Amino acid sequence: AADIPCSAYRSSWNNPRIEWKFQKGSSLVLFYYGGELTEPYKNRVQFSPTTIHFTVVTRQDTGKYICEVVGDNSQIAKSEVNLIVQGAAAPEP
Repeated sequence: AADIPCSAYRSSWNNPRIEWKFQKGSSLVLFYYGGELTEPYKNRVQFSPTTIHFTVVTRQDTGKYICEVVGDNSQIAKSEVNLIVQGAAAPEP
């Protein structure tokens, strides 16, 4: 399991909108958007405004997690966390 904090979150902002993106190399995946977790994260991630909690992590989850928070006056705050999952020494499938 892993917790990734959204340090950009501001509780003082009125009804902020939160988006989470996952960047791995040149690909960017939007995985929390419009108040919904997208597939395939839906089954293994719990969302809260300040943290996302992975119940299961794999080495595929190694990468950069970007939390973007948009306030109702168009303020934007952003935070990034690099997650490195140390897998068991099993060979890749």
